[in-house]
Amino acid sequence: MDNKKKITAHLIYAVSIAAIGSLQFGYNTGVINAPEKIIRSFFNRTLSERSGEAVSPELLTSLWSLSVAIFSVGGMIGSFSVSLFVNRFGRRNSMLLVNILAFVGGIFMAVSKIAKAVEMLVIGRFIIGIFCGLCTGFVPMYISEVSPTSLRGAFGTLNQLGIVVGILVAQIFGLEAIMGTEALWPLLLGFTVLPAVLQCVALLFCPESPRYLLINKMEEEKAQAVLQKLRGTEDVSQDILEMKEESAKMSQEKKATVPELFRSPNYRQAIIIAIMLQLSQQLSGINAVFYYSTGIFERAGITQPVYATIGAGVVNTIFTVVSLFLVERAGRRTLHLVGLGGMAVCAVLMTIALALKDIVLWIRYISIVATFGFVALFEIGPGPIPWFIVAELFSQGPRPAAMAVAGCSNWTSNFLVGMLFPYAEKLCGSYVFLIFLVFLVIFFVFTFFKVPETKGRTFEDISRGFEGQGEASPTSPVEKNPMVELNSIQPDKEVA
Repeated sequence: MDNKKKITAHLIYAVSIAAIGSLQFGYNTGVINAPEKIIRSFFNRTLSERSGEAVSPELLTSLWSLSVAIFSVGGMIGSFSVSLFVNRFGRRNSMLLVNILAFVGGIFMAVSKIAKAVEMLVIGRFIIGIFCGLCTGFVPMYISEVSPTSLRGAFGTLNQLGIVVGILVAQIFGLEAIMGTEALWPLLLGFTVLPAVLQCVALLFCPESPRYLLINKMEEEKAQAVLQKLRGTEDVSQDILEMKEESAKMSQEKKATVPELFRSPNYRQAIIIAIMLQLSQQLSGINAVFYYSTGIFERAGITQPVYATIGAGVVNTIFTVVSLFLVERAGRRTLHLVGLGGMAVCAVLMTIALALKDIVLWIRYISIVATFGFVALFEIGPGPIPWFIVAELFSQGPRPAAMAVAGCSNWTSNFLVGMLFPYAEKLCGSYVFLIFLVFLVIFFVFTFFKVPETKGRTFEDISRGFEGQGEASPTSPVEKNPMVELNSIQPDKEVA
């Protein structure tokens, strides 16, 4: 097997342990939904005992909304802090260090019932949000930097696989038969401590990112030793040469701060694409489907909607695995377009089915099929691709700042969808998914005209394309439109 495509035990171990951070993000996103009624009653009982008065429904709703939304606020703060950690402590050590937040947040939530402290649950959710926000930057960055170019997309998809497995585990654990009970819900929320312990121990045996060692720390021998383990070969000269070229370029550039990403013409187009891809993930409507899937299935007439929701989670996981095998064959851009286009069709079908459910009885099954199709197509493209393509669009210097901006965009739009969707549903009723249809069409058009294919390309090659250097001469008309050049250059057959 070609060394560039060789999958070694060290490589599998490193990316799998990193993906525990993604699993934590998925678990803590989904865990709060199942025990909603039980937690609301805990709020009611605790506050009534404390004040000696009945608690108003408005206050209970506000507290519940705060418990859900504070997770996203923490995520925004965490994601925007990514570059502060990775440049100072390294990629691996940053993942190791922030597990402290998982311990603290998990313990706060687990003991909130015993302590009779609503505040502890809210603070715990906030701390876990910060932790998950940091993980959404650390994990895809680390995976992209340890993976060989030819396998970067497939391994990058493991980040999304971790997220969807986390959501599915949370849905299953939240069943009444397992931990979704009055007695066990604190353990359900506090369970996040166990993966944190596992990751802390396992990370001690993971290597630091070789790109960080060579480019940031100038430790070539260590980087070479790590690459030899990860690639399973003594000859890693091509990887070292590529990193040295990137390092030489980085030494000539100003340090890429967040404002610089928007000011510099070399980065501006790439950061706009990165933000738009993150928005295409959240504004596609996928979180609305998952946040409110039980309600959608109830209105569709399903007698056991919770199991239909878990079914959607299973579909979610299966198609993420499908994407893992497709991404290096079909390419990132193609899968993203297929996903967005298919989701737009499913959004139309869901709207029709919900509008006619009281008139045509059999159409309720169309809404279930359309919901499952919506989820499946999301995992083909808009689910996994925005996370790792951001790491591909930028070279080593601006990558941490770009990941911070992209992650913050994702968490902010996630927060807005979670907060505004109930009002949009109340206002639009059965036609609510037409709002997401409009977004899906906009993102499809943007992806078609602006997003480059990055399959089989080195980081340096991709970033050069945005600067209009690539294969074009300084006077070439292609230079004036770097995106044309970026889409037209095919990767070397040896690399692809």
